[in-house]
Amino acid sequence: MNEHKVRLATPDDARAIAEIYAPIVEATTISFEDVAPTVAQTHARIESILRTFPWLAFEERGEVLGFAYASRHRERSAYRWSVDVTVYVHEAARGRRIGQTLYLALFRILGEQRFHRAFAGIALPNDASIALHRSVGFTPVGVYREVGFKLGAWRDVSWWEREIPSPRTSSANASEEPGEPIPLPHLKRGVVTKAILGRIAG
Repeated sequence: MNEHKVRLATPDDARAIAEIYAPIVEATTISFEDVAPTVAQTHARIESILRTFPWLAFEERGEVLGFAYASRHRERSAYRWSVDVTVYVHEAARGRRIGQTLYLALFRILGEQRFHRAFAGIALPNDASIALHRSVGFTPVGVYREVGFKLGAWRDVSWWEREIPSPRTSSANASEEPGEPIPLPHLKRGVVTKAILGRIAG
């Protein structure tokens, strides 16, 4: 029987995460980076993200097979309740709903943090990623035409959005000014654990 879990990533996961991400950067247009980050750079990225947002790892029998994280959507202050989200799965582990599992856990934590909306960009064509995002509740916003140049051609990016339901917000007060987003380290560890395990509605 497979033993797997979703957990908060740590900087110690940098090597495994870099190994999943490197071929995506180097051989596909899924990522718009041109050079895969080193293990040291990945270590620094994880540390930076975790100061505010969740970065999750899917682990099976001690091996990291996928990861997902949130990041700032835009810099100006009124955007601070919105996040960009990203998920990547090891090539050998795709088709097993690992991406869905990571995303749904990520959204539950973001809801506890009082974030309101998640956005994701998908470089086209990518039917598998579109199917993944539809499966977890994303809807299309529009397409940035020829917004990036990679692997010898201009590339389009399709943008998608999803509401992040908050356990603190009901339909009766949804139009009220929201509370400030809560940085991840300020959430109680038990709240994060329950959100990851799906024991908090969202």
